[in-house]
Amino acid sequence: MTTLEIPHVGAFDVDVWEQGSGEPLLYLHGYERHPGGAGFLTRLAADRRVLAPEQPGWGRSTGFEAFVDVHDVALFHRELVASWGVDRIDVVGHSLGGMFAAELAVLAPQLVRRLVLVDAFGLWLDDEPALDPFGPAAEVAAAKWHGTPPEREPSNFVADPDDPHAAILFSARNLGSATKFMWPIADRGLRRRLPLVHAPTLVVHGASDGLLPVSYAHEFARLIPDARLEVLPEAGHYPQIEQEDAFVSVVSEFLTARDAS
Repeated sequence: MTTLEIPHVGAFDVDVWEQGSGEPLLYLHGYERHPGGAGFLTRLAADRRVLAPEQPGWGRSTGFEAFVDVHDVALFHRELVASWGVDRIDVVGHSLGGMFAAELAVLAPQLVRRLVLVDAFGLWLDDEPALDPFGPAAEVAAAKWHGTPPEREPSNFVADPDDPHAAILFSARNLGSATKFMWPIADRGLRRRLPLVHAPTLVVHGASDGLLPVSYAHEFARLIPDARLEVLPEAGHYPQIEQEDAFVSVVSEFLTARDAS
């Protein structure tokens, strides 16, 4: 657990999953949960130092009440990375974490070396409204996956046999925190700021994402200067799980490209 105090903002205790050594990579999880030591993260950590914090308001991480808006979240991430003694870092953000990653790239361009946005929230298209991620559970579950959902989704949640309701409370807390940035729609003005992203950017999206149509990925790629778009077939909102090999390959290739700055 990392303790962080930001003057005039607040104090935070942050659960951080860390593995590997080498060039640092910050992974920001999606609106539902932190994936813990999921396969794609351990594989990315084979040749780099992966740091994956659980966002304040999710799981055991505290300090969520200090966030007034999405800019406070970006400031939090900037200070968290600085507390690790890191001057430049690659950032991979999935889902809501993609919104947070993009905001960090705008707020701290000197910090973000390369940016990867995976099925990222943050935009709204009137012509193709996104599905309500807080809607009926069965509808949302069906929309998230291209194929059969995994029997158990990757999570850092540890079941407590003495508390049979812990999993329900864990999920409810996480989703409740996510509504601050995603309800009624996941648009906090990011569209106006995306042209200010200077980091080389890769936009990755599952072709079968029923939460966020592929058109949202195209819009991210259009708004961010010189962004590259990779649509992964046979994948929904979690391409890093459904198409782990393809995901790790395309992200690793992007992060190690010769023209990386």
